[in-house]
Amino acid sequence: MARARTVYRCTECGAEHARWAGRCDACGEWNTLVEEVATPRAGDGGAARRKAGVGALGSGGRVAQTPRLKEVVGAEDHRLRTGLDEFDFVLGGGIVPGSMVLVGGEPGIGKSTILLQVAAQLEATGVPALYVSGEESPLQVKLRADRLGAGEVSLLGETLLETILATAAARAPAVMVVDSIQSVFTGDLEGAPGNVGQVRECAARLMRFAKESGTAVFVIGHVTKGGGIAGPKTLEHVVDTVLYFEGEGSLDHRVLRATKNRFGSVDEIGVFRMTEQGLIPVENPSALFLGDREKHHASGSAVTALLEGTRPLLLEVQALAAKAGFGTPQRVTTGYDARRLALLLAVLDKRAGLAFANLDVFLNVVGGVRMQEPAGDLAVAAALASSLYDRALPPDAIFVGEVGLGGEVRAVSQVERRIAEAEKMGMRTAYVGERSVPRRGSRTIRVEGVPTIADLFRQLFR
Repeated sequence: MARARTVYRCTECGAEHARWAGRCDACGEWNTLVEEVATPRAGDGGAARRKAGVGALGSGGRVAQTPRLKEVVGAEDHRLRTGLDEFDFVLGGGIVPGSMVLVGGEPGIGKSTILLQVAAQLEATGVPALYVSGEESPLQVKLRADRLGAGEVSLLGETLLETILATAAARAPAVMVVDSIQSVFTGDLEGAPGNVGQVRECAARLMRFAKESGTAVFVIGHVTKGGGIAGPKTLEHVVDTVLYFEGEGSLDHRVLRATKNRFGSVDEIGVFRMTEQGLIPVENPSALFLGDREKHHASGSAVTALLEGTRPLLLEVQALAAKAGFGTPQRVTTGYDARRLALLLAVLDKRAGLAFANLDVFLNVVGGVRMQEPAGDLAVAAALASSLYDRALPPDAIFVGEVGLGGEVRAVSQVERRIAEAEKMGMRTAYVGERSVPRRGSRTIRVEGVPTIADLFRQLFR
C-alpha cells in the first residue's frame, strides 16, 4: 500500500515545508513545524479539470440530504449508563453513543483504573467494550483487572492506529478505551508517537471513527508540568468532552471534573474514594470534606458553600497567619489562586485595618479541591481574620460571598441551593451579602446579610 504524502506545516502561519526545519522561512518562528498528511488543494490540477469538463463545483462531491432537526432519527436520549453514578453525573447523565471523551490527570491518579471499571460495568450489563492498551502489556492490565473484577473486558495491546481502527470496526464495540493517545501512532507520519502531528492526526481519525460507527471513544491523555493535557491545544477542541482528575496523591479520594461537555453542564464534579477494589463513588461529598472538622476545630477555619456545576458543595478553608521568620513574608496557597489571595490581603489591610505585611500567610482548601468560584472569597477573608485574631469562628456557620475591592460583599447566584446544602449538613448560620438574602427564610438556619467585610468582623470579633 502506497504511503500517504506528508508535509511540514507551520502552526503559526500555515506555510508548508518539504522537510522539517527549526525555523519557519515564512514567519520566522522557531519550532513551529508539524508533520501532517498532505491533502490536495482545491486549486491543484485546475487546467486538467477544466479540460475534463469539471466546473467550479469540483469532482467527487454529491448532493446530500438535509433533513429538519425534528426529523433526525435517534435524537432521543439513548445514553449508556455505566453503573458508576458519579461518573454518569459528570458526563451529563451517561455515555452518549458516537461521542469522544478525553480524560486527563496526573500520573497514578486513577485514569486507567476508572475507565477499566467503566468497561467492566458495561460488559456486565451486556454492552460490549474494548480496552486498547498502548502503554501496558496484557499481563500488567490483567493484574489490575483481577483486583477490579474486570476479567470479562476485551483487551487489545496495540499502538498502531490502523490496526486499532480495523479491529474496532470488525468487533463493533459500543465503547472503546484508548490508553493513551500519546502512545498511539499512524504509519502515514514519520514522527514518533506523542509528538504534535501524531497526536492531532490520531485524535482526528478516532473522532471520525466515533461519529461514523456510533462507538463512544474514551482516550486518556498525559498532562504537562503545568497541569494541562500534553499535545496540541486542538486536541481539547476536537473531542466532545474533557474530564480532569484532581486530588492529592496522598489522599484517598479523587475529584473528576468536566471542563468541557457538549452533552451536559460544564464544571460538574464527581467524587470518588480510592480503595483496593478501585474507585468507589462518594454519595455525599460535603460530608467527606467536612468529616474531621468537628474534632479539630480551631482558629483560621471557615466553611463555604460552592457550586460545582449544578451541585452545591461545602468546603473548609484553613488559614494561618504567623510572624515572618526571615526576609519577605511568604504567601503559600493550596487549592486557591495566589493572585486572588494577594488581592484579598490588600482589601483586608485597606478596608478592614488588618495588617498582614509582616506575617507569613498560608492558605489551604481542605480535601485537595481547587476553589475557582469567587463565592468563596468571604470564607477566605473570615479565615484570615480568625487566624490573625486567634479566635475561632462559629463551627456551625458558613460564609458565602464575593469580596470587592471596596470591601463590599457582593451577591452570588443560587444562594438558596447553597443554604439548603448547608442546612442538610447541620449548619445554623449563613453569612452572605445583603443582596443575597433570600426572601423566604428557613426555619433551621439563620441568614445574616453583611454589607462589608468590616461589618462582618465587627459581628464576629467584637
